[in-house]
Amino acid sequence: MTETIKCPKCKMNMSKVTFQDTEVDACPQCKGIWFDSLEQEDLKKKKGSESVDIGAKNAKVSSKGQKLNCPKCKTRMSPTHDLRQPHIVFEKCSVCYGVFFDPGEFTDLKKTTFKEFIKDVCT
Repeated sequence: MTETIKCPKCKMNMSKVTFQDTEVDACPQCKGIWFDSLEQEDLKKKKGSESVDIGAKNAKVSSKGQKLNCPKCKTRMSPTHDLRQPHIVFEKCSVCYGVFFDPGEFTDLKKTTFKEFIKDVCT
């Protein structure tokens, strides 16, 4: 049995959400998602995995400017820009390497615009 963790943003108990063989934690209140180390990379490759982003349709909530602690090891997390899509900023733990995405950020991460695709090909 896996432990229930509290959302780093709103402190609510997070619920387990499973897509294929990967389990993530989603907050029923703020709709943020916690990924343990490399889970977001695994899910990013799987078609339809954006379904774990339960708040994607109402993605107006942001953690920008908030200081969040890791729900696993309580370490202060750092805002991190995605290298391919620098407009996406998520919080990352430097100890356990888990990441917290605001609602809609994981869905956005899975989409690559034509401009981003060209930039990737040219660099």
